[in-house]
Amino acid sequence: MPTTEPNMFPAWLDRLQVRYMNPVVRPLAPYLPGFAVIEHRGRKSGRAYSTPVNAFRFDGSLYVVMGHGRTDWIKNVLAAGEAATSHAFRQYKLVNPRIVGRGEAGLEVPFPARIAARRFPLFVADIASGE
Repeated sequence: MPTTEPNMFPAWLDRLQVRYMNPVVRPLAPYLPGFAVIEHRGRKSGRAYSTPVNAFRFDGSLYVVMGHGRTDWIKNVLAAGEAATSHAFRQYKLVNPRIVGRGEAGLEVPFPARIAARRFPLFVADIASGE
């Protein structure tokens, strides 16, 4: 399915990141500022995946700038309607995932994500209450 979301990275860099950089960053991401690991299941395979992302937690939600466009992890989480994340030394359940179109972010979005959202859409999910 073609995507209309812009991609700030060339395809070769996406492949390099998935194959070499993500395995290095994945174990560290839950403990690094500005990073998180999204735990999700494949839409067709049902296989468990973990994807490191740059994330911002703010006001009960998690925000990820979609610099790589509508990736498989985003499609998986949207299809499932939920995911888990490790962020800032804690585990959270994510619910109500959605896409905020570029240029549509308001003051409810953290400042760094709001700046990026001028050019790129945002993936947003609520952190389940009690987490």
